Amino acid sequence: MKYQWRITKYNPLFRNEKGHYLLDEWTCPSEIGKIINGNLFTLEEYLFIEHAYVETIIEFLNEKRQYSLRLIQTSNRSISHEDKTSILYDNEFGMINIKEDLIVNINEIRLICKMILRNFADCQLYSKDNFFVHFGWDYYMYIGSNQKSLTAIEFAKKSGLYVEELSSPYYFEEKDTTRLVQWSEVGVEIPLVIGDEEIVNVPLEEYRKIFGLSEEHPVFGYFEITENYRDYFQLFLNHKMDFTKYEYGLWAGN
Repeated sequence: MKYQWRITKYNPLFRNEKGHYLLDEWTCPSEIGKIINGNLFTLEEYLFIEHAYVETIIEFLNEKRQYSLRLIQTSNRSISHEDKTSILYDNEFGMINIKEDLIVNINEIRLICKMILRNFADCQLYSKDNFFVHFGWDYYMYIGSNQKSLTAIEFAKKSGLYVEELSSPYYFEEKDTTRLVQWSEVGVEIPLVIGDEEIVNVPLEEYRKIFGLSEEHPVFGYFEITENYRDYFQLFLNHKMDFTKYEYGLWAGN
């Protein structure tokens, strides 16, 4: 992506030469109600900053006239009963079905970004060669675009955020991508990868067909391999696939 920014609540003046942030600040909404650097971190303070993040994303989209994005690298996280008791839970969160390859509009983007920032969802927002939004740990946000977006940058600054020209650590292209077939034991409460093999020279169109993805999906992330496709993937593996013992998936990243 031609232009990329790190947009956060963290003032870069307080970073050392290695880029480490030196002040003690809140990094997660779960800290609401705690004393941080001698001050009570309140819900109101949190919501003010969250609003700045979300509306900055919308300003970038509006300036670019980009009114929808695709969800990729989604997790299977579901809203639990405990989640619904949180002061940060909004009933609207239960009205949207976050799933891989889903195209979402501006209003849905607002809602999904709130869910991500409040740790109720995990995904990236993407438009091929045009735009992305990445969220990292500790309330870091990265935006990429194929245009400069000077108006949106000014909006972010006026909203109390800091904009730095910096590449997203979560951004990579097809040339940087590694794809592995991974396997873990069946029936384990917390599955751990116990083996993997890299596979190469498979056209993206084949992956999209197998996993039911759109032509625009970059095939980044994790995808379950069902037994229906054992014969196809076995062609690329030395490992003898055994679905009675193992669960299989394709992992694609860098």
